[in-house]
Amino acid sequence: MEITFPSLEDFSFMFPEMEPNVNSKKRSYPESSQTQWNNSNNIFDDETNSNTLNDILSSLIQFDKQIPKQEQQQQQEARPVKSNSNEMLLDFDQVVTKKARRTDATAIATATVTASASTSSIVAPQRRVWVKNRSKDWWQWCSSPEFPEEEFRRFFRMSKSTFEFICGELDSAVTKKNTMLRDAIPVQQRVAVCIWRLATGDPLRLVSKRFGLGISTCHKLVLEVCSAIKKVLMPKFISWPDEKNLELIKQEYESLSGIPNVGGSMYTTHIPIIAPKSNVNSYFNKRHTQRNQKTSYSVTVQGVVDTRGIFTDVCIGWPGSYPDDQVLEKSVLYQRVMRGNLKHVWVVGNSGFPLMDGILVPYTHQNLTWTQHAFNEKVGDIHKVCKDAFAKVKGRWSCLQKRTEVKIEDLPGVLGACCVLHNICEMRNEKMDPEWSFELFDDEMVPENGVRSAAAAQARDTIAHDLLHRGRAGTTFL
Repeated sequence: MEITFPSLEDFSFMFPEMEPNVNSKKRSYPESSQTQWNNSNNIFDDETNSNTLNDILSSLIQFDKQIPKQEQQQQQEARPVKSNSNEMLLDFDQVVTKKARRTDATAIATATVTASASTSSIVAPQRRVWVKNRSKDWWQWCSSPEFPEEEFRRFFRMSKSTFEFICGELDSAVTKKNTMLRDAIPVQQRVAVCIWRLATGDPLRLVSKRFGLGISTCHKLVLEVCSAIKKVLMPKFISWPDEKNLELIKQEYESLSGIPNVGGSMYTTHIPIIAPKSNVNSYFNKRHTQRNQKTSYSVTVQGVVDTRGIFTDVCIGWPGSYPDDQVLEKSVLYQRVMRGNLKHVWVVGNSGFPLMDGILVPYTHQNLTWTQHAFNEKVGDIHKVCKDAFAKVKGRWSCLQKRTEVKIEDLPGVLGACCVLHNICEMRNEKMDPEWSFELFDDEMVPENGVRSAAAAQARDTIAHDLLHRGRAGTTFL
């Protein structure tokens, strides 16, 4: 520690009888002597100083030396004594810091205990979250027993009993638990948002206002409920018939057309979509583009129905550029045919499908005979059943009539849900209002290889000949 003292001239006003010795010699004192100090390189000689000045300066030096001794003594008292003499002692600053930290920790712990003891009898406030206030008056009125049945059926394309049946089937898969932030949305409201969106095709903004929910919440509910329908209800309501039901379907189709062993009617329709971000050319629909004079993109839905128009097999989601025969090759039905599971069973399709074992299609060449023309009419009667079923699907669920905004990866779940809901409505005898009717416009493309089985071609000729000679042929051509 270096201390600077005033020079002799600075104290001359105190001692007027003294004059500074300008010619005094500079002396150097050893470090052991206590009469040396440094003040801007000015060294005073003891012989030139008066006794009074020496006393003052000596007292100042002595006082200055006592301060470091007191600090050193305090440091020695603060340092802990260790048993091992070879170990170094702790630094004073570290000891003070650790003591300060311990003191702060003790104070915090004491304050915490005091606070917990003082608030033990006080109930903690509940957590709050900001939620935009939306009116739910319409949904409360719609879900009440006083809501008119006809109006409910017009909105949701089904009766209240069918709606409650669907909610009961989806209860375990759709129910959510309440949280401390808010109560969960009821199952009935979740299902209602999805069915309303599918039935009306309204934008999510309008659905949000009607049900008093957020736009993103409504979009999430539609996807969740459609996924639950596909996972829970599709295995129950869309399945290939067993032997007993298959024999019943054969009898009904034979009574309708006269063609024996018909187990289903097959058709492929297209669902318009917005141009996807990837694989745009795969989803480009050339036939719809040429007819509508507007660029069109679509995905396909292939279905097989029984005589009541109930789906027994569906294949969903292949790009719209695929013709009907390629969609068939991607389906489970094609695998069932190739494994030989459709022996003595015909699935009737239009001219866009190939003639093969298990798949029966009309004659497509020109200059048809009377027998062949009569056969085509009967095949058309069977094929009309499946086409009418898809017309009901698109008429009841209006979201399929225009370009959907659903992502490609989520679209199969939505389309599958529409097919399942169609089956439920048909099984429960839900009426189809005339104002919901929709006319299909799906162009047929004859495949390059229209006949893939000689045995199937011979069987078709036999069926056509029997129709004519048994008097079951149509009378339109004759």
